[in-house]
Amino acid sequence: MSDNVVHLHKDNLAPEPVNVTTLTVVPDPAPATPVPLWVRSGRAIRSAVTHETTKTTARALARHTLYVAGGARIAAKRTWDGRTASRYERMFRAAEAAGNHEMATEWEERGQHFREARHRRRMDLLHSPLDAAKGVAVSAGMGVGSLVALGVVMAVATKDVTQVVTPLMATIEFINLLITIVQVVWGPALAIGPFLALLALWGVGRHQQAAPAWALPANVRNSEGEPITPSIVVKALRDLGVPALRNAIKDMGDAGASMLGPIRIAGCGVEVDVTLPSGVSTIEVQNRRRKLAENLTRHEHEVFITIPQAARTVRLWVADSGALDEPIGPSPLVTDETMTADYAKGRAPWGEDLRGDAAALSLFQRHLLITGLSNQGKTAALRSLALWLALDKSVQFLMGDLKGAGDWRMFDGVATTLIEGPTDEHVIQVTEMVEGAVDEMNRRLQAPPGTKFPALIVIVDEAQVAFMCPAKDEDKRPYGGAKANSRYFMAVRKIHNQGRAVNVLMWQGTQDPTNENLPKLVREGAHTRASLALGTEQQARMALGDKAVDGGAAPNLLRPGLDKGTVVVASDGIAIPAGQASITVRTHYIDTAEATVIADRAKALRDGVTTLTVIERGEERDPLADIAAVLGDKPRLLTSDILKRLAALNEDAYGGWSFIDLTRVLDGTGAEAYKSDGRMVVSRDRLARALANRDANGSASADG
Repeated sequence: MSDNVVHLHKDNLAPEPVNVTTLTVVPDPAPATPVPLWVRSGRAIRSAVTHETTKTTARALARHTLYVAGGARIAAKRTWDGRTASRYERMFRAAEAAGNHEMATEWEERGQHFREARHRRRMDLLHSPLDAAKGVAVSAGMGVGSLVALGVVMAVATKDVTQVVTPLMATIEFINLLITIVQVVWGPALAIGPFLALLALWGVGRHQQAAPAWALPANVRNSEGEPITPSIVVKALRDLGVPALRNAIKDMGDAGASMLGPIRIAGCGVEVDVTLPSGVSTIEVQNRRRKLAENLTRHEHEVFITIPQAARTVRLWVADSGALDEPIGPSPLVTDETMTADYAKGRAPWGEDLRGDAAALSLFQRHLLITGLSNQGKTAALRSLALWLALDKSVQFLMGDLKGAGDWRMFDGVATTLIEGPTDEHVIQVTEMVEGAVDEMNRRLQAPPGTKFPALIVIVDEAQVAFMCPAKDEDKRPYGGAKANSRYFMAVRKIHNQGRAVNVLMWQGTQDPTNENLPKLVREGAHTRASLALGTEQQARMALGDKAVDGGAAPNLLRPGLDKGTVVVASDGIAIPAGQASITVRTHYIDTAEATVIADRAKALRDGVTTLTVIERGEERDPLADIAAVLGDKPRLLTSDILKRLAALNEDAYGGWSFIDLTRVLDGTGAEAYKSDGRMVVSRDRLARALANRDANGSASADG
């Protein structure tokens, strides 16, 4: 320390002046507040208790202790059941509560037989001591006599009279040895016996998991995906929150499983029919689907509840945990390149039902509606049906894609008409396409009786765009809407009313069904109704109808985004289990590249179908421009196909055209028809130059 600095405690400062240059007073540091010992101990105890290892150890100790208590309880109950008629009483009450009087009578008879046999055994016990004594005396006498006789034989053989008692003495010595062994073993056996008994009880309790859930190991407490057994189903129903059901099961005791039919393996899950007790309605179980699934250690989407034909019965289908999140296999359309279709007799391979069986849909003379939320696989599911049907070369298609993202572009060359786009102009063209189908339907209806017509399938994807379209025609008639003057609505209704008779069918795909974008009369006109994931039960009723929803159909419970491609189907064109109104199908996903390959196979079956991609209106026609329009993006086109496309573009202007008319328009333009591979074609590039020259100097004539 420096001589010029003095450190003093403030409590001991001298009153006299101190001759120093610098005086620094350093106070004592404030003493730390002492922590009581009990506080430190409490913190240590709390830390130890909350430590994961400590908690695991405590849980294990409690678990194994409770295994012994639970095992004792189970052993006592089994002993009681074996010695009394309680088992028969429980089964009798269960059958009686379930209303099965025949089974109740059988259990009552079994109980009576058990009591009679028990009474005989007890009566036999009254006489058994005397009988036993007599038996022992007789046995002892015979035994001693036998031993003496054996001794006599030995004495005669050895000529030694002392051998007479040798067998008897040997027997006495053996008995004495046994007594000695028992005396030696008895003490340790008495000491070890209780421990062996506790070990046996522990084994029973451990096997039955006879401990509270909090004490069980984590892999047991979180036993997601555990096998579905009768006891698990009964417990799940008992804890469902339905008082009448809980009380009925309580009265049944352990025999609550009498409500259950056989648990059958059904695809990637199991299926069981549950006959509900009197006073419990099926709707009470249906409305608690989530709770039932959680009681079965499943997610809500892994449990389906349907209503079979039997009264007061629900059918539970419970998936293996995680099975529904696994994709199904590829479509047979992709794997079998030789597959063809038969519109009248065949069924489209659409996917798999929940049992894992192939789900095939008949399309013969059935209007179709498929709906669901956006981006759930609606277009892919609808397109897969069209791809299969395209492999029947007799089927004709008119298609309108009001999304216009190219999902249906592979049908160019298969469909007669393909309109793609989301605007009002596209809705107008699609409406006129559907009205053209109505005209074709009327022509067929007026044909001579017995005339056979090929199937004409009118497909409109994103049909809600058409119903919501505000555009009106020159007569102020709206294209959209659901009124009697709505052009699209009325055209669809006419096909629904009469098209089936002459194989003119309407297929529609739509999003998020409401009364505005899917009018009631239109949705009820479809024979096959399918729905992907929806938001509400009301939408489910709009999509599938009240009957299907009341029978257990619940597309609103599908998981948006996770259950893509899963549809709930109500149709007589698909195999539905007896008593059910719908079936859930996981559809095969066919991507755009695979769809293009399948469409190319369909094109190979057909003879040069010309697809019209635009419908022009108006009286003034420009034949040269119309020829360019029907050529589209094809480098060249057969003159016969050009004539067909021109007729489809405007029947009034070009319906009567022949090759001579086409030649007259093209002569002198530089785009005249020429031969390619022996057939007359028109070149797109030559026609484009002709149009460019005409626009530049007006030298090319296109008057017709």
